[in-house]
Amino acid sequence: MSRAVTLGLLLALAAALALRCPQLASRPMHNDEANNTIKFRDLWEHGSFQYDPNEFHGPTLYYLTLAWEKLTGTPRDFSQFTEARFRLVTVLFGVGLILLLPLIADGLGRRATNWAALFTAISPAMVFYSRYYIHETLLVFFTFLALAAGWRYTRTRKIAWALLAGGAVGLMQATKETFVLTLAAIAAALILNTIWSRQLATAAHVPFQFNFKHALAALAIWIAVWLVLFSSVFTNAAGPLDAFRTYLPNLHRADAASPHIHPWYFYLARLTFFQFGNGPVWSEALILLLALIGIFAAFTRHGLSDSHPGFIRFLAFYALTLTAIYSVIPYKTPWCLLSFWHGMILLAGVGAVALFQYTRRKRAKLTAAIILLTSSAQLAVQAWNAGVTYSAAPTNPYVYAQTSADLLRLVSQIEALANVSPQGHDTVIKVVAPTDDYWPLPWYLRQFKNTGWWNALPPDPYAPIMIVSASLRANLDARQTHIMVGLFALRPQVFLELYVQSDLWRAYLDSTKPPP
Repeated sequence: MSRAVTLGLLLALAAALALRCPQLASRPMHNDEANNTIKFRDLWEHGSFQYDPNEFHGPTLYYLTLAWEKLTGTPRDFSQFTEARFRLVTVLFGVGLILLLPLIADGLGRRATNWAALFTAISPAMVFYSRYYIHETLLVFFTFLALAAGWRYTRTRKIAWALLAGGAVGLMQATKETFVLTLAAIAAALILNTIWSRQLATAAHVPFQFNFKHALAALAIWIAVWLVLFSSVFTNAAGPLDAFRTYLPNLHRADAASPHIHPWYFYLARLTFFQFGNGPVWSEALILLLALIGIFAAFTRHGLSDSHPGFIRFLAFYALTLTAIYSVIPYKTPWCLLSFWHGMILLAGVGAVALFQYTRRKRAKLTAAIILLTSSAQLAVQAWNAGVTYSAAPTNPYVYAQTSADLLRLVSQIEALANVSPQGHDTVIKVVAPTDDYWPLPWYLRQFKNTGWWNALPPDPYAPIMIVSASLRANLDARQTHIMVGLFALRPQVFLELYVQSDLWRAYLDSTKPPP
């Protein structure tokens, strides 16, 4: 790897860390993040993980979090974990996408690799979801690892790269069920690229020489990873089969049986132009435009510089196919866009180099450089705003069903009540909300050991502290033993009522009085 590529990657790494690490705990926990922390708690405290084929996702996030905690030294009690500690895991994998780029530098091209590293570092979507304790960034990382190992195998024919590719696919499967969509796009890209190359009778393509022994070895590694992780290291016999059973409920969701149904352009609209109300304008159109230039260069073979035409065509087929798949599926959540957007970012690196190749005159090249660098700086500003300034605001295109900051006020109020209660953190709390619509409270109330959770009002709903969904119209202060002391937003249009036992509330009010 040349010094220029090394320097470019180091600068991109610095930018990636600068945008991903600050104020990791500033955004309230999303429902999905909180679910993941509680799933990890089971692994942390009991050494077991039970894969649920109906909800949630695979085990890699939890096992890798466990490995990271064991490696770095960690709090003994789960209550000592913090939002930043969990989110740092996904930050590492988001930054890791840049560290994998040298594996494909001879296919992408040296200068294109540097541009791809920069766009990976400053893409607002990549930055925002790298700071999210969910599975998506890990899925993108393992996908890229599989692609990079596959490319290295085509260049060297060494079995080690085939084994790494097989292991990476196994980790993809153990991360999220949507890995099958990525595999479908990879298969389609390989087939289309082969057909294209044969039609043109060109030698500039990635040759395909099937080695049965190497393929079998890669498959064996894939199966081994699948068995070990889904069986929870051979403690859950049903886990590996559940990895296939999961597709029934997931197909049901994809077939429009979900509130997360959006039009085909949902992802592209958020990426290219988004403005909510009078909020700021967001756009990553620069990356998409450069990706389209890269795709044009791939099929015309003009402006590719030192890029490998066959590899770039494969990336083009792959990114376009995966974009189409995710656009067609009615079920959409914005973090899913990362899978195809990373492919577009790689192609954008090629497009940036091609743009300079297309401009012959020095003045035009200088103008292109100024436009690219200025636009990149603006992307970096958007990335900071997405991750920090507007990290929980509905004006952010990547915020989705986000927990309201008002919930932190509720948590602070409960902590203040615990401080004056004789039971402290052993105070009984009852939380009632239909369809478990109280997340992420289990995370925020993790220090309260006597907390109960209900989907409907229990026969005896009363406790020193009660958090009840406003939709239930519980009116639990009617008998005057408790007081409804506040209404708090869980997220937009979803509210929780806080009821407190009268004597506990008086004790709290007395504690707030200034000394005489």
